[in-house]
Amino acid sequence: MRSALALSVFAVGLLLAHAPANDPDGFTPLFNGKDLAGWKAFGRATKDGPTTPIEPGQSWTVADGVLRCTGKPTGYLVTDKEYGDYVLKLKWRYPKDLKAGNSGVLLHCQKDDKVWPVCLEAQLRSGRAGDLWLQTAADVKLTVDPTRRDADDKTKRHIWRAPKDGEVEKPFGEWNEYEITCKGGDIAVAVNGKKVNEGSECSLTKGRIGIQAEGTEIHFKDIAIKTAK
Repeated sequence: MRSALALSVFAVGLLLAHAPANDPDGFTPLFNGKDLAGWKAFGRATKDGPTTPIEPGQSWTVADGVLRCTGKPTGYLVTDKEYGDYVLKLKWRYPKDLKAGNSGVLLHCQKDDKVWPVCLEAQLRSGRAGDLWLQTAADVKLTVDPTRRDADDKTKRHIWRAPKDGEVEKPFGEWNEYEITCKGGDIAVAVNGKKVNEGSECSLTKGRIGIQAEGTEIHFKDIAIKTAK
């Protein structure tokens, strides 16, 4: 009897050790660290080609709790579910041997799955993490400090982080953290614990969440969300 009980306790312990537990602060994993359950992948073979569903393994693989993206083909991974009023946390890094990297977090993804969907992008291009892009200006509106709109961007889609050229990202090979808060039409973006961007009265208030494959290798982990009660 004691032997059977000990085995049962051991089995339960194994299950709990491998189950994605909620964070004590109320965050729930969007990425379970084992596979891509709850996500779909899309990509396009050529710059002007159509966007189609792809097998995730063409761009995205999972090992040791880390989601690795090759960056090719150009496309994105997106949640099955829609979310509104939440705090999103995730960690990212570029491989140490890269000289430049590009990706982004897509918020409130709408309409058709194409490169790129109607959404609000929190930029992850190296040196520009925390910038915001409206995908596209014709479909997405956001009220921001006008001095942070890119003067060279005629469509006014690009919103600089503040300070624009501040040192907020860690060296390649080290993990960075995004914390993005969306509440109603308000958005706030923090990189490595420092608030670097914000906007209000966004025309999008909910949608799916995506991460980009945009030409260079990038790794993600600890993708979790806390939704409003």
